[in-house]
Order: sequence, then structure tokens, then C-alpha cells
Amino acid sequence: MTDLSVFPITRKWPARHPDRIQLYSLPTPNGVKASIMLEEAGLPYEPHLVSFDANDQMSPEFLSLNPNNKIPAIIDPNGPGGKPLPLFESGAILLYLADKAGRFIPSDPALRYETIQWLMFQMGGIGPMFGQVGFFHKFAGKAYEDKRPRDRYVQESRRLLGVLDKRLENRRWIMGNDYTIADIATFPWVRNLIGFYEAGDLVGIGDFAHVTRALGAFLGRPAVAKGLDIPGRS
Repeated sequence: MTDLSVFPITRKWPARHPDRIQLYSLPTPNGVKASIMLEEAGLPYEPHLVSFDANDQMSPEFLSLNPNNKIPAIIDPNGPGGKPLPLFESGAILLYLADKAGRFIPSDPALRYETIQWLMFQMGGIGPMFGQVGFFHKFAGKAYEDKRPRDRYVQESRRLLGVLDKRLENRRWIMGNDYTIADIATFPWVRNLIGFYEAGDLVGIGDFAHVTRALGAFLGRPAVAKGLDIPGRS
């Protein structure tokens, strides 16, 4: 049996199944990328809730795995060469799990890089911009009298939605007929923008019919429905 005791994080979150991928996360748009991917790929894993309410992400144990204090993070006890692999950053985790499972990323080199391109589009654009809309629309930023910051992020979010909508115009998924890590990265953020952030009307989501159609298909997948609630909140 794999010994994960060398990783300090296991002192705070003991591994009951050390032979499985250890997931340290929370059901946020970034967090569920990992849980959805693990469910889709059918890879055995053990989830651990990192509670922001308890400031778990700033604990020494969590920082030993991710010094950037963000979720998700994983430890694969059976990483490259059979050695345990710790990993953080949701995009890197998606790429790693896709390669490990041999699924949800094209084997053709050109299509592989095209998929990574759209993964980076989410990481560098959709995630940060939608998150700013959430801050200025629902959280502390909504109290600001000056609405120019909010409006700037709303307009940029609309631009990004337009890019995505155009991409999906004649495609079932971002890469065509094949569902990939680009979709797993992107649609949790679209869901969050409309749902948790309550910003659908603000960004005019009704103007992006192809995005909402693909979002509906994404949410209809059983692995997505399950992964959206992992790790469960106690």
C-alpha cells in the first residue's frame, strides 16, 4: 500500500484510501473541474473538503501542497514512474488526469494543442473576468457607488461569451463532437455566472444561445451532476 505520510497535508486530512487519488477541494467553479473530471474518467479518488469558512486553505498542511493557497489540489499515489505526484492548479490537474485516463483530450497533436488553447482561454479569461463580475455584482463590490469597474468586467464577460458562442455555433462542444477538458473547465464558470453570481441578466446571457444550449448539455451529464457536489459540505 502506498505510504502518503511524507505529505504533511495528510496529517490534517488523513487518507483512508491511500491507493486512490487524493482530492483537496471545495465545490467552486475551479474546484469542481477536478471532481467532474475524476467522475467522468472513472478514476478512483478520495475527496477532502477544504473549508474556506475555517480558513483551511491557509493552514500549514494545505500550504505544504499548494503554496498559492488555492483549490483544487491533488496527490496521485501512482504518478509517473509509480511515484506519488502532488499537483495544484486546476488546468494542470485537468491535463494530467486526461493524460492519465487517456480520455477527454485528443491524441492528434494538433487537436491536442487546440484543446489546450481553449483550456487557457478559460483559465486566462473566463475565470478571472466572471469572478470580477461576481465580486462587483453580488459581493463587497456591489456597494461601490462608482459602477465603472463593474461595467468594465460585464462588458469583457460579454465579449468572452461572444467568442465562446461563436465557437459553439456549429459545434456540439468546444472541440466539435468530442467532449473535452476544455468543456469541463469552461461550463462550471458559465453556470456560476448565471446561478451563484446571479448575473445572467446583467451580462445578457439570453444573447448567447449556443452557450446556453451547450451548458444545458453539460449539466445533463451524470458525472457532471455528481461532481458539482464533491466534496460534500458538512
